[in-house]
Amino acid sequence: MKNIRVNKLLFFVRIILTLTFSIGTSQVNIEEAFPNLNFIQPVDLQYSPDGSNRLFVVEQEGWIYVFENDPLVTNKSLFLDISDRIIFQGERGLLGLAFHPDYENNGTFFVNYTAPSPLRTVVSRFQVLSDDPNLADDESEFVIIEINQPFSNHNGGQIVFGPDGYLYIGMGDGGSGGDPYDHGQNLNTLLGSMLRIDVDDPDDGLNYGVPDDNPFVGTDYKDEIFAYGLRNPWRFSFDLVTNNCWIADVGQNLYEEIDILEEGGNFGWNIMEGTHCFNPPSDCDTTGLIMPIFEYNHNWGESITGGFVYRGSMVPSIFGKYIFADFEYGDIWSLEYEEGTPPIVETMGDLGAYSVTSFGVDQNNELYICSFDGKIYKFVESPISITVGHNTGWNLVGLPVITGASNYQEIFPESILGTLYFFDGGYISGTDLTNGEGYWLRFPNEGFSIITGIPIYELIINLNEGWNLISGISTILDISEILDPDGIIIPGTLYSFNSGGYFNPGTLEPGNGYWIRANISGTIT
Repeated sequence: MKNIRVNKLLFFVRIILTLTFSIGTSQVNIEEAFPNLNFIQPVDLQYSPDGSNRLFVVEQEGWIYVFENDPLVTNKSLFLDISDRIIFQGERGLLGLAFHPDYENNGTFFVNYTAPSPLRTVVSRFQVLSDDPNLADDESEFVIIEINQPFSNHNGGQIVFGPDGYLYIGMGDGGSGGDPYDHGQNLNTLLGSMLRIDVDDPDDGLNYGVPDDNPFVGTDYKDEIFAYGLRNPWRFSFDLVTNNCWIADVGQNLYEEIDILEEGGNFGWNIMEGTHCFNPPSDCDTTGLIMPIFEYNHNWGESITGGFVYRGSMVPSIFGKYIFADFEYGDIWSLEYEEGTPPIVETMGDLGAYSVTSFGVDQNNELYICSFDGKIYKFVESPISITVGHNTGWNLVGLPVITGASNYQEIFPESILGTLYFFDGGYISGTDLTNGEGYWLRFPNEGFSIITGIPIYELIINLNEGWNLISGISTILDISEILDPDGIIIPGTLYSFNSGGYFNPGTLEPGNGYWIRANISGTIT
């Protein structure tokens, strides 16, 4: 995150001058997640790993609030107040929160804040009260590590427990501009680096331990460093599927970049800004430097805010994509990345200048946006409409989208009353449709129905041994794309139906039903 500048260009041309990639427009909408709540300069959102479905919002001035994860929630509670021990201005303040992986049992959590006299980054542990899960003991502070800061900016701020159980701390280069002390390339300072420490097993003389497999253990360099060459990794996160750590590193005057963490890696600052020489400005030595997977120039934005690889279920069109934003311009994008191929970037929305400070997820991995306007936002899938044709008489049908209604007369108003049947060892009359299930339904005339709802791009379908009626997703699916890891589908037993009778289809069409036979009970995707 950068200080707010005085002026911002209202109109500009976005010229792509950096890494080759393609750009499009997403069909995802952004809306307020908790319209009855307001915050003051929220900079982080976390959930407690105790199954309580609570969310915690960090305010930069030194407060953390807790509330129920419910869109209708009207109350928030003050969880922690350390405003008396921080310095708050610009890029300083209470900047990050991380719950211990065993929080449910030990009740400990960690914060990252800026303290005065001397100016320094502090990472501390706190304890929740044993008799009130919504209130922390602000006198329980145990300082884990302190790192002096030579300037007021580039403090990093993110702390995250990795999949290995260690605490990762993103440290900026110490500030000013251009890294005047060359901290980014100095392995004898903790600035300009990604640190990795053990908060459960401290070493002698320290309030933390250093993992034995940290890359610089046993050398003359700082043992805590896991990677270096970073300018200001304001936000980073781990992908729950691949365990990759995605780092959004705020640039200097020309480029913002996204990196994937590598053990012992040198990400180039201040030799390079993104993929471009910085110091020296040309003919720099790039030997051993790790290039970003994506960069954008300052026609796009001027202060990148890193997010998450989306692993929730409510917005299937962005599943597996990295979501990020620009603080100064307010634009939000998704990035689809596969090593060796150009990234695919889509524009998702614009919350306005100086808005997107951070992203966070809840216990279901649904994604939220913290905005300086005091609101928390979320993504919602844009509805689509699917036209489903039908013949006179009996048809095999299914529900290809997520809808607010499930009664077949609302979904297929052209159908004949009382003619919906599902199959469970025999035909059973029904009234409601379920995604992934197939049904017999009768129509008086040939025609079509238009079904509107949230698209479905993946379904897990339960099959019983023997014959089953199923339906597909919101897009045409080749039968070769059906995932059957346990081999329960009997080959050649997928059947569709039309006025001419049964036939073996090559694809599953949205809104149609199908027979399929399984040799044992199980699931397919």
